[in-house]
Amino acid sequence: MKKTAIILGATGLTGSILLQKLIADSSYERIKLFSRSKIASLPEKVSQYIGDLLDLEQFIDDFTADEVYCCIGTTKKKTPNKTLYKQIDYGIPVTAAKMSKENNTPTFLVISAMGANKNSSVFYNKVKGEMEEGILNQNIKNTYVLRPSLISGPRKEKRLLEDIGLVVFKFLQPLFIGKLKKYKITEAENIAQAMLHLANNTNQDEVIITSTKITEIANNN
Repeated sequence: MKKTAIILGATGLTGSILLQKLIADSSYERIKLFSRSKIASLPEKVSQYIGDLLDLEQFIDDFTADEVYCCIGTTKKKTPNKTLYKQIDYGIPVTAAKMSKENNTPTFLVISAMGANKNSSVFYNKVKGEMEEGILNQNIKNTYVLRPSLISGPRKEKRLLEDIGLVVFKFLQPLFIGKLKKYKITEAENIAQAMLHLANNTNQDEVIITSTKITEIANNN
């Protein structure tokens, strides 16, 4: 039986890679994108719902699918206002999970971050941790929270500090062994591949998918 998938954040790095994988996968007959801006030149199997994602509930009647992939996320540079930052990084994913629960969607996947911790004194890690808790509290049957390290891939926009950080991290990669292995760069391609595998193999025991596990899943599928 062919499936329908929802992507939040299809214009971002990982979301755009995931979108192309879903388009190429014949087991998906429909892909629904919810975003602020339209993506040009997509095939007929892709439907786009354009609007303010801070008011995601407006799409409740169309928010139906077999799987929801939440790739939403902002940065301190793009969103320096902490209130707005939390509305995006916490509000949108948790609202999406609540809507998924209401519409009986059995599978929900979300990209978080390695340092996520609701008790952290670091605002950004705390928000990610609270977001994870809010989603897990919905008790959706198949829920997977992916915690990548620093994400690498062909971004459309340039992020100078992040690019410098990636260069340094890539140079240091051989040193990340043993317990430090989790700090290795996580390729966006691997995140998208792991998400797709998890959605189609829901017997995975872990709910929290670490950066190391993301790479392992991607490399084996």
